[in-house]
Amino acid sequence: MRWERARRGRAGGSAAPSRRVALDRIQNLLQAGGFEQAEAEARALAASSRTRGDGPDLISWPARSLAAGAAVAHGRGAELLPELDTLIKELRQTTGADRQLLLAVRSNRAAVLVQQDRHTEAEAEAMDILRGTTRIAHLTEVWRIELNALTNLAAALNGQGRYEEAEAIARGNLPRADGPAAFLHCALVRSLNGQKRYGEALAEARRYTPAGGRTASGTLGIVTARALHGLGRRDEAEAAAREALTACEQSLHPAHPRIKEARTLLAHITAEGPTPE
Repeated sequence: MRWERARRGRAGGSAAPSRRVALDRIQNLLQAGGFEQAEAEARALAASSRTRGDGPDLISWPARSLAAGAAVAHGRGAELLPELDTLIKELRQTTGADRQLLLAVRSNRAAVLVQQDRHTEAEAEAMDILRGTTRIAHLTEVWRIELNALTNLAAALNGQGRYEEAEAIARGNLPRADGPAAFLHCALVRSLNGQKRYGEALAEARRYTPAGGRTASGTLGIVTARALHGLGRRDEAEAAAREALTACEQSLHPAHPRIKEARTLLAHITAEGPTPE
């Protein structure tokens, strides 16, 4: 999301144009997959803001939120949970449209909970975020936060084996998805795999491949490999799993849970031996 409210500030305050430009630059780096640089620049900007004595809403909160978001996207979510919790606690004092920043940070926390297989907690967090977007929808743009919450909700439901519910959410919201489309699409394929509808899952995976950038590295390959494996096409499944693992290792932090998922899937496929002639 763009930090329009943070740029204007509150109670008549405003941030220097150079630092508004810096926020834009960090946002663009994050969207382009430059996680490491985005986090470093965001943390430097937040530190500079504290030195200048700015109010936290002007630069520090948005910069810290972007830094945390970059680290989560990179795959360091587990170590970021305490930082996210602290930032969420501070942002609870915001009101009105300024609550969009709180909801965005909570969306990152929900994503980390999904990564850690804390699916019931992730479901509760996503549902509360959706209620929060409803309360401020008349004040500011919230569609991207809403779609992120729905994507995390679908992932949490898949993690609990509630595949039909996850499928309904993904199908119902994919037509209007933009940035979160890659993850919502993979949630749909994963839900079909969970229902053992492997032929449909494979067709869906190959029908629609939204660009997810570096953030989504390996996601489509993993669910495609699962579908192929379910269909008994072991050699193709192995190739897809290896490709997904390579993509994850090249683009994500070594601690990213998706790397472990890809390795586990590949080990499961190869443990069965070669496909019979």
